[in-house]
Amino acid sequence: MPTDFLNARGAWRNRYLLMRHGHSRANEQGLIISDPRHGLADYGLSAEGEAQLARLVDDWAWPAPTLVLHSDFLRTTQTAGRVAEHFGLSTSPEPRLRERHFGEFESRSADRYLEVWALDERDPAHRTHGVEPVAAVAARMQAVLEELERTVTGMTILLVSHGDPLQILLTALEGRPLNRHRDRPPLLPASITPLGDAPVA
Repeated sequence: MPTDFLNARGAWRNRYLLMRHGHSRANEQGLIISDPRHGLADYGLSAEGEAQLARLVDDWAWPAPTLVLHSDFLRTTQTAGRVAEHFGLSTSPEPRLRERHFGEFESRSADRYLEVWALDERDPAHRTHGVEPVAAVAARMQAVLEELERTVTGMTILLVSHGDPLQILLTALEGRPLNRHRDRPPLLPASITPLGDAPVA
């Protein structure tokens, strides 16, 4: 999907807060958990992640969200729920915000991310080891934004997703080559990246 619409200055109808989930049990165990068969019902927030979310909502430094969408993995669902509860909001699962699927590396050491990222740098369309291509991740993530921009106006929307998909989305929106998505500083657990102009009245 072309990014001109989303990149154009002044084109934003909403403000977005892009949030990586809090520290999870997958992070704690150093595992890649990217398959819905594992990630939807297990590998939620760790104790550290719960503490991160408690600090985050107590010291909230961004505009209050008016809409919360999240990947339907357990770790993102729990993260979104903590923030939404603080602001008296409900949440809506959005499967297009899911973790990037890492194919054969599922349930293996997180060290294997480095192999995938090296392949990404050579070809963002690769499917080696059954990994979801960078280009496909960018397309589904951008589609969420484009749909929201078409259907709602003047909202502050919290989108809770995962590290790799958010890195890829931000790279696409910056108009940089997708094979360079790891050039961006890694997004920390429970971090928030504001995106877009202030909502119109």
